[in-house]
Amino acid sequence: MRASRVFNGLWLLALLTHLPAAASPGAHGPGGEHLDSPASAHENRTSPHSETHSEIFELVARLAGGELSVMIDRYDSNEPVFGATLELESKGLHATGQFHADLGDYAFTDPALLTALSQPGEHALVFTVRTGNETDLLDTVLHVDAGKAPEEHTSVLYRIPAPGWILVAAIALAAVLFIALRGEGGKAVRA
Repeated sequence: MRASRVFNGLWLLALLTHLPAAASPGAHGPGGEHLDSPASAHENRTSPHSETHSEIFELVARLAGGELSVMIDRYDSNEPVFGATLELESKGLHATGQFHADLGDYAFTDPALLTALSQPGEHALVFTVRTGNETDLLDTVLHVDAGKAPEEHTSVLYRIPAPGWILVAAIALAAVLFIALRGEGGKAVRA
């Protein structure tokens, strides 16, 4: 009987430790899905995105989770471009992307820009990429369908960081083992 309870406890732990992988929004925090992260596979495929390239760079932009996330690669080699200066102009608004070394993307989080880009319609985007001795302009259009504006993650599951899930799993395992051992101890006393 004791082996059965321990097995059930380990099964429950396995289930609980899998839950954060299925519910986690990515290492960037709530709504921080990025194009190169495993979380992007679970992202709503209809979120507004745009792609463009020049002779030097290629760029992919995705509007989701409260930011415009941009990935830049070299067009000829597909080598990621890290640490560049990336500026955006759209609808008379100007913003500079913040480079995230952990994910290799550039994030635009200016509230006025995001509000403008979240409106249904066609949004002309002009990016200026500066890295080393190279400067390049890339233009593209972001299409936002009515009723398919970028979604914010509102579930409480998206607000719990990975260490929180580890703590929840540890507490659950301790509770299961305590109940299993207590049940075995109680039977030994009664006998």
